[in-house]
Amino acid sequence: MFFALKGANFNGNEFARDALDKGARFAIIDEETYQTNPNCILVDDVLKTLQRLATFHRKFLKTLIITLTGSNGKTTTKELINAVLSTTFKTTATKGNLNNHIGVPLTLLEFTSATEIGIVEMGANHQKEIEFLSELILPDYGLITNFGKAHLEGFGGFEGVIKGKSELYDHLKHHNKLIFVNNDDHLQLQQLGDYDKIITFGDQTKFIDANPYVRLEFNGVIINSNLTGAYNYNNIVAAITIGLHFNVSQKNIINAIENYIPNNNRSQIIEQNSNKIILDAYNANPSSMVVALDNFGKLDAPKKVAILGDMFELGATSNIEHQYISEYAQKFDIDHIFLVGENFYTTMGTSKSVLRFKTFNDLNAFVKSHPIAQSNILIKGSRGMALERILDCI
Repeated sequence: MFFALKGANFNGNEFARDALDKGARFAIIDEETYQTNPNCILVDDVLKTLQRLATFHRKFLKTLIITLTGSNGKTTTKELINAVLSTTFKTTATKGNLNNHIGVPLTLLEFTSATEIGIVEMGANHQKEIEFLSELILPDYGLITNFGKAHLEGFGGFEGVIKGKSELYDHLKHHNKLIFVNNDDHLQLQQLGDYDKIITFGDQTKFIDANPYVRLEFNGVIINSNLTGAYNYNNIVAAITIGLHFNVSQKNIINAIENYIPNNNRSQIIEQNSNKIILDAYNANPSSMVVALDNFGKLDAPKKVAILGDMFELGATSNIEHQYISEYAQKFDIDHIFLVGENFYTTMGTSKSVLRFKTFNDLNAFVKSHPIAQSNILIKGSRGMALERILDCI
């Protein structure tokens, strides 16, 4: 079935006939001009039809659904939950980060009668978006990874982030559903108030270290993950807790965590030439920058280089946040700090360890002429910076 969605630079209605010619059974369109075939179904709004069909499908199947959102760590947590639950159940989870008003319906429509548990990720950059997506999904269980300084422009500051993400809690409480929550996250516990259908996590596990991979103790057993960064500890613990709730065996939980290998530029460790690289370039905001630098600063390495790219969607706080991160990075024993992008370029400071580059091409040219060798390298920036490109000349 082909849905003729529209975007800023395309009109899906124009491709309806071609989709039918290539084997689609039906084409859903919303412009009468293109109704040239009995298998073209004319509706008022293709996107709304896609969304309504997805919710109808979800209600028809009655699949158990866990949904999650948060400022940082959503996709990694979703992948970990899926890794744990798929050892025991037939699961269907959000692919990549298809977590918006289009991606969520597509995820729901991936469910089949064989799907025992669905795991759906929700992203948002403004108020009421999580509320809307929750109404599409109608989840049975929910989790918020954290509240952080992400999409500040759209949410209207950090308080707006808390309010927007908590729309998931509002939905779950209204429908008397179960919530998984980190017992060390006081901001989240505060949002839940006296709601009692919660399962807290963090009691059955103990953080050991993250040098460079996260190690933890679970019921007396050491788990060696392939995830870098202490900030991933809570993501792992969330997956363990959900696994226990669904009676996944301890052996299966441990195997799932230890065999999970991150990809898509998220907390990946790459050994290239004489360098060890922490590639965390999928996205960035002030909160995730701080924890990434905390982790990198603690690593035991003879030589360290941090390559940090601009953080987007910060609105009026952009200058302040970029200045803060540029200064925060200098607190650690990092030999060279490369700040990349128009926002970082305007930050102040004269430390010899800090070099600023207005564009990626400027950085690229510098690294080509000044090769980095025998170093531990952190690469982190917003998706629009695409800093993973620098791997080609490291």
